Amino acid sequence: MPIVVGLSVLLGFQLLGELLARGLAMPVPGPVIGMALLLGGLLVLGRVPEGLRRTGEGLLRHLTLLFVPAGVGMMVHFELIRADLWPLLITLVASTAITLAVTAKVMSRLSRRDEEGR
Repeated sequence: MPIVVGLSVLLGFQLLGELLARGLAMPVPGPVIGMALLLGGLLVLGRVPEGLRRTGEGLLRHLTLLFVPAGVGMMVHFELIRADLWPLLITLVASTAITLAVTAKVMSRLSRRDEEGR
């Protein structure tokens, strides 16, 4: 039963995010707003309820299944992807490199700050 409650909480926050995004005409996707609201609620609560923790762990355990629809969509639209293959590849490689560089810089600064604090 705790898993049903956890899933209801997750879907409730997603619904709340969708309502806010559409009602206020926000340029942010509803699920992102819902996740931010959930994070705020968990920070105020100070802990993660058992049902929500178990539900999240279950979803993460089967995360790869959630990529199946995206893979099928890529196969269905393969001709569109082939038409813009080079711009897509260049964008993917560049964004990955930028993400790695920013992550390395942040980790470097955080580890330096942590060493100074000790």
